Amino acid sequence: MTEDQLRDELDNWERVRYRMGDEGIEYCFRHYSSFPEIKDEEFHSKRRKLLNLMVEMEQYVADKITEVEDKIIELDDK
Repeated sequence: MTEDQLRDELDNWERVRYRMGDEGIEYCFRHYSSFPEIKDEEFHSKRRKLLNLMVEMEQYVADKITEVEDKIIELDDK
């Protein structure tokens, strides 16, 4: 790689870090960008895993809310 290419790569990584801090990780990866300029498969693998885990967590919390609400309704019915 040339120095210019390395500087471009460094700029790309610094933009990702900035967006994670400025926008928050969820917005950064879910809404801001998929960062196609980053040519690192491990980064994209981890990004996809993170997105999947966020969806799983949202569903888990929603399920727990429903579970507790159902228990409250059962108590009220007694």
